[in-house]
Amino acid sequence: MSKVFSFHGGIHPPGNKKRSTRAAIGKAPLPKTLVVPMQQHIGGPADPLVKIGDQVLKGQLIAEPISRISAAIHAPTSGKVVDVAAYPIPHASGLSEECIVIESDGEDRWIEHQGLDDYRQLRRQDLIEHIRNCGIAGMGGAGFPTDVKLHLSEDHIVNTLIINAAECEPYITADDMLMRERAHEVLGGIEIIAHLLRPSHVLIGIEDNKPNAIHALEAVLKDTELNIDIVVVPTKYPSGGERQLIKLLTDLEVPSGRIPADIGIVCQNVGTTAAVYRAVHYGEPLISRIVTVTGDAVLHPRNLETLIGTPFSTLLEACDLRPEALSKLVMGGPMMGVTVENDQIPVIKTTNCLIAATAQEMPLAPPAQACIRCGMCEQACPAELLPQQLYWFAKGREFDKAKHHNLFDCIECGACAYVCPSNIPLVQYYRYAKSEIRTEQRDQQKADHARQRFEARQARLEREVAEKEARRKARAEEAAKAQQQKAATQSDASPQPAAAAEPDAKQLKTAAAVARTKLKKAQKAYDEAVGTNADNLAELEAALNDARSKAEAAEKALAAGAPATEEGSGDDLKQLKVAAAVARTKLKKAQDALKNAEDKGLDGVDKLRATLVTLENKAEEAQQAYEQAANKPASPSPAPTEEKPAEVDIKALKQQVSIMRTKLKKAESALDGCEDEAEIARMKTEVNELKQRFEQATAEFDKAEQALIERAAKSGIDLKQLRIDAAMARAAVTKGERSLSKADNDDERSQIEQELTSARAKADELNLTLSQYE
Repeated sequence: MSKVFSFHGGIHPPGNKKRSTRAAIGKAPLPKTLVVPMQQHIGGPADPLVKIGDQVLKGQLIAEPISRISAAIHAPTSGKVVDVAAYPIPHASGLSEECIVIESDGEDRWIEHQGLDDYRQLRRQDLIEHIRNCGIAGMGGAGFPTDVKLHLSEDHIVNTLIINAAECEPYITADDMLMRERAHEVLGGIEIIAHLLRPSHVLIGIEDNKPNAIHALEAVLKDTELNIDIVVVPTKYPSGGERQLIKLLTDLEVPSGRIPADIGIVCQNVGTTAAVYRAVHYGEPLISRIVTVTGDAVLHPRNLETLIGTPFSTLLEACDLRPEALSKLVMGGPMMGVTVENDQIPVIKTTNCLIAATAQEMPLAPPAQACIRCGMCEQACPAELLPQQLYWFAKGREFDKAKHHNLFDCIECGACAYVCPSNIPLVQYYRYAKSEIRTEQRDQQKADHARQRFEARQARLEREVAEKEARRKARAEEAAKAQQQKAATQSDASPQPAAAAEPDAKQLKTAAAVARTKLKKAQKAYDEAVGTNADNLAELEAALNDARSKAEAAEKALAAGAPATEEGSGDDLKQLKVAAAVARTKLKKAQDALKNAEDKGLDGVDKLRATLVTLENKAEEAQQAYEQAANKPASPSPAPTEEKPAEVDIKALKQQVSIMRTKLKKAESALDGCEDEAEIARMKTEVNELKQRFEQATAEFDKAEQALIERAAKSGIDLKQLRIDAAMARAAVTKGERSLSKADNDDERSQIEQELTSARAKADELNLTLSQYE
């Protein structure tokens, strides 16, 4: 038998345990609806895997752990998921959290499951993963995921495994009844945990007020080969605290801020060992637990095997609650439990007791008085803290001092408040101070993270500016070197006599094309003036004659200076074809305008007829010129050495440039907002690739655009100006159509129709010409 030591402080409140141990463990009724919270343990909440309307079976995984310290959640029974939303949960805050609501079908059908044939043959990691997948969490405290305690690093060598069977808090008898009736499950779980941790010694710490449980454990331990000792400790609260039990059984203290594994000890609750046993041997996840239902307001206090998610009201009804006698409903024990006002709060994995107390059983706390500095709280504190000093720090919001006085070593057992003659709710002050400190720490972490992100971004921007400046200087140096080389080459070359003033064929061709363009513009202006009977008709006619003279002179110069080859004959044929088409379009527009004017009896019909005759002659001449050129036999001259460049889709290239520009801007914006160094390096590579692709697309577009401009110039057309004129013409048509729809009388409408006819003719002509190049 191992020696029993002692810990500082502790109290001896009334136990009130016998009332709930008179009957065997019963089975709680199956509720119609079960509310299963996603947060039933220390660590991160589980992530739902089901949605509204899904059918689930008992034991089916409905939420998976999302972090290392988290636990899986399984369906407690078969039925239908009717909601996934926030519901009140069993917590001191009284707040709501995400829950999965299952409507039971009453059949309680299991999913297919089976235990492990021989867990000793499995790899250690596989066995731990199986326990994790079954959602096992500590069932005697805050619900620390069991697999985390079993998956210790190489730095932790476990010498002692302690099984916490003390169950020191008054009223609670769930572990006591478990050990009485299912001692073999407790032992089976201990063997599995010992197989994983390989401790040299196993200690079961149990209070001396549980003789039946002690006898049951002694009976099953006769068949085990493990080195297990049952250590009976005196009944004193809170001997079931992890650090206090370690002190009782080993006389070792866990250093502040450390865990028991740091001193070679691991603690597990007896309820947890039984859950591990059923998970390994039967493949059952943790979907139920034993809950003590007691208090003077229920007629038949007892322990019930309860499905996770069962409302408190179902348990109270099963134990014959007297509603008229109920004064306070406490979840947990009277020392560390929480008063709840809603009996629809569900049972979770850490719910071990429910006390329905009368007013005489748990009277209202008397008003708090001033602290008299008696020191009784310090004598009762099992963590050897200074409760009185912590109280002053918390009340004065001196949280740093409270933290430095080891506030977080407080286990909130309530012993100090129990003995306080001034009735000061000390634990509430400590909880408040802890909450404020955690909030400040989170805010500080956020601020530090924001500062680091800002500094990283500033450093990155400065690097980019430096890199850009370095690239600019490099380009400037290269340009200067190229300029120097060019100047040196020109100075070394021998001077050549000035070339003859005679222009080359390209210059003559360009001059002729420009002259033809000016002639066309002058002709258009004159034709429009004739159609509208403008006042400056004489000036336009003089300008037309001047442009015609210059065009004829340019043509003669081209004919005299151009080489006697058929180069460009294909382009001339196209020009003649376009000219014929334009002439036909003008003629058609003039015919429509004349017909409209004759139908409506407008003025200027005679002038329109004269214009129509002129346009008919021009259209006939243009068609004859095209036919003659098309029927002219090909010259036997050799084929030109230059190949005709392949036609490109200028619109597609422009669209590609726009797309690449958009992608590049998005990538640069994402890079500016990124703070992760590895991600920044990847995104920089992506941005550089996009820059290259954008520059390549831009170069291809510029090349194609320049080719179009040069091809249009060969035909005597300024492509940029043609685009502007076409856009303005289309705008004039749109404006005219809007004005026509708003015309108030027939005279105004007729005038607008005439102007619109002329505008449409001009727009059609420009669009037709532009279509030859785009």
